[in-house]
Amino acid sequence: MKNPFFKNTGPYNINDLLKSINLVNETNSDDKINDIKDISSAQSNEITFFHSKKYIDLAKVTKASYCITTEILKSYLPDNCKPIVSEKVLLVTAQITKIFYPDSITDNFDVSVENIDKSEFKEKVKFGKNVLIGKNVNIGSDCLIGHNTIIEKNVVIGNNCSIGSNAIIRNSIIKNNVHILDGCVIGKKGFGFFPDKNSNFRYPQIGIVIIEDNAEIGCGSTIDRGSLSNTIIGKNTYLDNQIHIAHNVKIGNNCIIAGQVGFAGSSTLGNNVMIGGQAGISGHLKIGSNVQIGGGSGVIKDIPDNTKVMGYPAKNLKEFIKDNR
Repeated sequence: MKNPFFKNTGPYNINDLLKSINLVNETNSDDKINDIKDISSAQSNEITFFHSKKYIDLAKVTKASYCITTEILKSYLPDNCKPIVSEKVLLVTAQITKIFYPDSITDNFDVSVENIDKSEFKEKVKFGKNVLIGKNVNIGSDCLIGHNTIIEKNVVIGNNCSIGSNAIIRNSIIKNNVHILDGCVIGKKGFGFFPDKNSNFRYPQIGIVIIEDNAEIGCGSTIDRGSLSNTIIGKNTYLDNQIHIAHNVKIGNNCIIAGQVGFAGSSTLGNNVMIGGQAGISGHLKIGSNVQIGGGSGVIKDIPDNTKVMGYPAKNLKEFIKDNR
């Protein structure tokens, strides 16, 4: 899928690409690389990355032509995918992503915005005072936008949606019948960087946020856009107030998540998941469908389908009750 909001400056010759970041890994090839993508969506003539054994199954079937990986992990790649070996996989990935998408590093305020009174939406949308709209924005029918809200560049909003006051949205696709309450920030860059003594290297965030039909996002919630893949909120999923969802998180359908829950990056939730208030979900985890997580829990391991857990670290509910009698 072509990136909908960030301009790709490729293609690049693979050797030129590696030399530009001072990576000595001669491929003896004139291959042109069209894009960089995550390991599950990368195609021929594209480059991806593979840094953890958690993704072995995806690595074995990747369609990418090249993969940034370690000496230990390269043996899992299929014949069609040539390894680019580095012990700093994520840093190299960030450097190459920045070359393809140089405008994805920063999130300065959108200078393209104008008052909605001067836009094509002034007769189409019911809106409050001081509403600003950026370029490349599309808004469906029967939508409401509250006071002091800014719909920055690169946003698609479906039909029958309501956006509260003091919200900021960019780089997002919002489907039909979605309710976003006051004070939300959606589609800004995620918290990804590599510490350095002098200056931290930011990880480019080229993904978007997708909010499916009939979802509701509570007041003061923040949803970061994806880094290489997208951040997704499923159909009929309800988020309470002050929830943080980091980049690449994917939440299934019909989930209910109470206030102040935090998700670290790249974790995946199935359908019909219920999470109590102030729980924390670590990164790169797989939470199954029909899972219930008690309030205040700390989830640091995968949870299979149809499981109830509680505590820190989160454990089976029956075990938690037994240990805390």
